[in-house]
Amino acid sequence: MASKGKIEKMKRNAKLIAKYAEKRKKLKEAEDWDGLARLPRNSSPTRYRRHCRLTGRMRGVYRKFQISRIMLRDMALDGLIPGMKKASW
Repeated sequence: MASKGKIEKMKRNAKLIAKYAEKRKKLKEAEDWDGLARLPRNSSPTRYRRHCRLTGRMRGVYRKFQISRIMLRDMALDGLIPGMKKASW
């Protein structure tokens, strides 16, 4: 499980991306590459990687729920995700 500091850092980076999104878009349209280079590195969406909101795990994260496969399974078995149940055939 990721530390609390790591999870907070991920949230901070997500806010930074949202903050500079409009400015980044305008600079790209104007083809101002020097202006883009002056923006903070972590404001680029390509540097952001999806993480599990609960554990901070980077691999096996479902976009729809924004949680890892392990937490998704645990929550589904506990009945915390509506409409999801264990398959049987």
